[in-house]
Amino acid sequence: MAMSNLQVSDCSNLKPSLTSLFNPRLLHRPQAQPHPRFISKASLHQPHLSSSSSSPTLVNRRQLISQTASLSLSVATLSALQLPAKSQEVLSEWERVYLPIDAGVVLLDIAFVPDDPNHGFLLGTRQTILETKDGGNTWVPRSIPSAEDEDFNYRFNSISFKGKEGWIVGKPAILLYTSDAGESWERIPLSAQLPGDMVYIKATDEKSAEMVTDQGAIYVTSNRGYNWRAAVQETVSATLNRTVSSGISGASYYTGTFNTVNRSPDGRYVAVSSRGNFYLTWEPGQEKITGECLLITNIIEVETLLLSVMLLYIISGIVDPIASSFYFPAYMSTTDSSLPFWQPHNRAVARRIQNMGWRADGGLWLLVRGGGLFLSKGTGITEDFEEIPVQSRGFGILDVGYRSMEEAWAAGGSGVLLRTTNGGKSWTRDKAADNIAANLYSVKFIDDKKGFVLGNDGVLLRYLG
Repeated sequence: MAMSNLQVSDCSNLKPSLTSLFNPRLLHRPQAQPHPRFISKASLHQPHLSSSSSSPTLVNRRQLISQTASLSLSVATLSALQLPAKSQEVLSEWERVYLPIDAGVVLLDIAFVPDDPNHGFLLGTRQTILETKDGGNTWVPRSIPSAEDEDFNYRFNSISFKGKEGWIVGKPAILLYTSDAGESWERIPLSAQLPGDMVYIKATDEKSAEMVTDQGAIYVTSNRGYNWRAAVQETVSATLNRTVSSGISGASYYTGTFNTVNRSPDGRYVAVSSRGNFYLTWEPGQEKITGECLLITNIIEVETLLLSVMLLYIISGIVDPIASSFYFPAYMSTTDSSLPFWQPHNRAVARRIQNMGWRADGGLWLLVRGGGLFLSKGTGITEDFEEIPVQSRGFGILDVGYRSMEEAWAAGGSGVLLRTTNGGKSWTRDKAADNIAANLYSVKFIDDKKGFVLGNDGVLLRYLG
């Protein structure tokens, strides 16, 4: 094969001079005939070094390759010096925000102060609390002295704000409260006999919140956490083991906990069992409440007489011995207390359930292990679901977050990101996130312009819109 002649013009007048990029020894080599075996079939011309030199000089292939490599490396070096370093990795409609935390931290929840949309908090494992005051662009570690008095490595599971009031719950049992938008946090004492670990909290009104444990206990407070009223009669284990003949597959002799729990804006809950073989729902007002129970938050404040009354109720059988360790009767009504229970449901799919939540229109979405996505037919609580094809590449989808009635994002293992713009009827994969070596556990949209994806190894994605 013949090689074409390469003619390089005089470069001495260019600014900056490119002649300095070549090896000077190669440019000023004496004109000598190379060994015949190095001569190409077509002559290669060396550039003119001066205006008086009119005859071209032949160079061999090795010299040409050396000069070309030197030129490419030098140009690349100049380009790198001129381009600024990027601190954030842009991923289509998302950008990665790098955090000042250990690589092994799993991010669990995020919330912003409604009165100051740029002020927010980010929670995670290993006692991680981060704070931002610029809308989530940058984050700094936040220290809470009341959570550092003991030798515990807390896992902060959930955070919620209403106005300037905020709540944080974690494991081991810890409850934090703020009334000044997070400038200071107060620790609220809790009973050591609390059933299960606190996994979720929702600020509902002034000095009011709902708290959920992984055993299905739901508590409500209206006096900034000093007292808590039980919203359910018993834990999920007690409900399922009491109704062995309920026809719920996998519910008999149930001793597990919730894997996930999600709350709708109107106060309804859907939870998935730890094994994923069934799910449960609860909604306020299922049955008329005619009595109250208070969670013992500080046993020192309870009078001896009232403790004696509770003991008497247990002996006489008025109070359930299982629940008696957790609840205290505030007053007795002439009618028996009748609190609602969790309602178990058989899964309508063959694979085990990974997670469930609420759509923007009030319906349910359901994720199964292995990457399947299902949507309920209609709105409200139901057991009728239809599968929606998705391109999950076999990785599990772990969460779904709705930005609007029509647009939602799903996230999962190995950086899977999916998007729908028609209410969930079809989904497309965002391939730009495939190079993220992390599992994306949670999708949180604060509003239609501010959203985040939380993952393991400290991975946080911010929505660009």
